Amino acid sequence: MSQLINITLPDGTVKEYEKGTTGLQIAASISEGLARNVLAAKVNGQVWDATRAIDTDSTIQLLTWNDGEGKNTFWHSSAHLLAEALEVLHPGIKFGIGPPIETGFYYDVDFGDKTLDGSELEAIEQKMIELAREKNEYIRSDVSKKDAVAYFEDKGDEYKLDLLEGLEDGTITFYQQGNFVDLCRGPHIPNTGFVKAVKLTNIAGAYWRGDEKRKMLTRIYGVTFPKAKELSEYLTLLEEAKKRDHRKLGRELELFMFSEKVGAGLPLWLPKGTLLRERLVNFLKKAQDKAGYQQVITPHIGHKVLYETSGHYEKYGKDSFQPIATPHEGEEFLLKPMNCPHHCEIYKNKPHSYKELPIRYAEFGTVYRYEQSGELHGLTRVRGFTQDDAHIFCRPDQVKEEFIKVIDLVLYVFKALGFDDYTAQISLRDPENPSKYIGGDENWDKAEAAIIEAAAEKGLITVTELGEAAFYGPKLDFMVKDALGRKWQLGTIQVDYNLPERFELEYIGSDNQKHRPVMIHRAPFGSLERFVAVLIEHCAGNFPLWLSPEQINILPISEKYVEYAEEIKSILEEVGISGSIDNRDEKIGRKIRDSEVKKVPFMLIVGEKEQEERKLSVRKHGEGDLGNFSPEEFINYFQGIISASLSK
Repeated sequence: MSQLINITLPDGTVKEYEKGTTGLQIAASISEGLARNVLAAKVNGQVWDATRAIDTDSTIQLLTWNDGEGKNTFWHSSAHLLAEALEVLHPGIKFGIGPPIETGFYYDVDFGDKTLDGSELEAIEQKMIELAREKNEYIRSDVSKKDAVAYFEDKGDEYKLDLLEGLEDGTITFYQQGNFVDLCRGPHIPNTGFVKAVKLTNIAGAYWRGDEKRKMLTRIYGVTFPKAKELSEYLTLLEEAKKRDHRKLGRELELFMFSEKVGAGLPLWLPKGTLLRERLVNFLKKAQDKAGYQQVITPHIGHKVLYETSGHYEKYGKDSFQPIATPHEGEEFLLKPMNCPHHCEIYKNKPHSYKELPIRYAEFGTVYRYEQSGELHGLTRVRGFTQDDAHIFCRPDQVKEEFIKVIDLVLYVFKALGFDDYTAQISLRDPENPSKYIGGDENWDKAEAAIIEAAAEKGLITVTELGEAAFYGPKLDFMVKDALGRKWQLGTIQVDYNLPERFELEYIGSDNQKHRPVMIHRAPFGSLERFVAVLIEHCAGNFPLWLSPEQINILPISEKYVEYAEEIKSILEEVGISGSIDNRDEKIGRKIRDSEVKKVPFMLIVGEKEQEERKLSVRKHGEGDLGNFSPEEFINYFQGIISASLSK
């Protein structure tokens, strides 16, 4: 007699199935169309193979390409397909890891003495499609540690043996598709036939385990799709992304540069980029002043003891810039990795009453973190960056109100800069790994509850991610979608009961007793470098008018009108409109084309008629001729655009 189990579907419906039923069979019982599209099954909150047997009463969600976890499973399985193709084409190679990432997957591979130059990718893609058409199942098997070690010793793959060192019996699984076997916890799609389109996108180097002292492996990036049409759409998007690449536009628009002599990951801001950056800073300073923040400035270095007290040295010290020794024996300093310990010391400078709180310290503070060289990427991953950092010291009864005010500030920033598609990620601690965090459960519970309540009160669209909290507290991260639909983590707000304890911060309460304040960390931009990179790609270098480093370009038709152009420039500069005069000996058509390429918002053409009538012939970037304006009319028009974009 067969045993029955209860399966609860996402809509709450409960159905009976035989013990050992798979997610795929459940899908087939609902509809054949669903069964054809199921990639994996989420069973009791964990993503499983759709072909794995379910033996107990369970809740289930059937995952397809339209689900993020379904895509992840598809791309993880595609990484195995890539490895299988590589092993066929290059027998004897060795494999590191092959995870899914946000836009596809990669596999780290040791080719021995061979180096790939990119010309091999097409042949690998063809082999992947050939193997996909075999529709080989992804077969999961439990393996003892002894047998797993024996398998990879026989194969001679030291990277898999390295991975096995941290695993124990009962936790080790192999997956096989066709002739390829890999150490993997899964899950995977039912078979390779789901993969219909393949594109290998890039080759890079990656140190094994991210350790520069270990061997550099070849990292092959790729992306796959269940329909060929989706690959075509993706490649079109990729071409658009290349045009918007902030590194390319940063050079063309003369915003920033890097120098090997200065050092990798240390950006140099050029005059136009500095102007853009200063406008961003002043924009936020103005909003912060209005919201009651006080500006502070702290040094670029701090005594090692400061970061030992905060816990940063214990968590990050080994992977960051190493201590700086002074002539005084035993004295060591660190390049500042965080601003918060410095702000704690400022708060501690004098006694505080409950009536003073909240106290809000803000700083555009530059910090330094040693990112691995292989991880550096333009302005998005650097070793020196400026945070729009602030720390709010408040009473426990003020936490939610302050948190909501910070949410309002973040949303104001996003609105002014055209980021209107975002999700708030509630990042909580990992209940399975408490050693990652400092502080007691009671404080963590209070901090997590405050964030959840504030996000709900503001009506934010939220997702919850376990294990993504900072080591000292939970946080609300704003995940922004840019114009190409890519997700970026920008603004962040964090509640922290722990640093006030570590630094023994206090205030005198209404009961005349000493109490511990709560600390809120916040950065609407996150870092100026990363924010500018995302902004460049989001708007393709066409910055909002108020932010554009070169707002106007005055184009005299000939040398005779340069003096009038200079007079106009002076008038406009008096009201804060910045730009330049193109007094080259070029035809006006060439000057207009060059201004368009530089994405200057307005071109002001001056010639004989304009000079006689004291007018400007105005052209708008991307739109063309707007007609003739007096300087005063243009100023009013210009300022009206800025007022509209910055109004709440």
